[in-house]
Amino acid sequence: MIRNSPPARLVLPALLAAAVAGPALAQTAGPASDWGFELGAGTDNRSKAASKSGNDGYVFGAATWESADGRFYAGPGFETIQAGGSRLETELVAGYRPEAWGYAFDLSLAYKNRLDVDPGYDADGWELTADVSRAVGPAEARLQLQYSPDAAGSTRSFTWVEAQIAWAFSPRLEGSAAVGRREQDGAPDYTGWSAGLTYALTDALALGLRYHDTDAHTFGEQYEDALVAQVAYAF
Repeated sequence: MIRNSPPARLVLPALLAAAVAGPALAQTAGPASDWGFELGAGTDNRSKAASKSGNDGYVFGAATWESADGRFYAGPGFETIQAGGSRLETELVAGYRPEAWGYAFDLSLAYKNRLDVDPGYDADGWELTADVSRAVGPAEARLQLQYSPDAAGSTRSFTWVEAQIAWAFSPRLEGSAAVGRREQDGAPDYTGWSAGLTYALTDALALGLRYHDTDAHTFGEQYEDALVAQVAYAF
């Protein structure tokens, strides 16, 4: 675990303060920046093809500041989970999205903290993410690399490498499929994959349906397959 991390009791107030301050900051910043918000829910909280919510439903939300050119972003977020006695994971993330040679890049650093964990449970961790993607007509390909030097829970360091292809069938309907490999210290190594559709009912409201599975069913229900429905509202 990286030392000098923010105490758990300070993280949620900080997130709430940032979310409340967002509209005011956007007004004072004028055209130089903007804030966006997202709220949603799903039938299972899947991350890297495995469940973080005990295969139960969950809710999530985020407030994100973006620079005028859309390259820099930062903000807090939350999602409900079931792990180590915790039912809520918070996140603070900052990132940079440059473009070069026809490719789009997304580089980010996130601090994640699980609130009200059981005694002795490792509640927090840092996560680095690097995405590179390229779109050609309605098709898009993306490669993602994630690394944590010390994740929450029993997992210490891990790496996740995922390849994804997506296809825009229409301005509102998109399909995608992905396969990834997770290597971790203190938890099972496994391969996970998913495929699904996302449909934008409006410019703000989207529905998703996605199938997830792994090759690690013997390690518990969180690694078993699931068909997950999700709704998200952005404003």
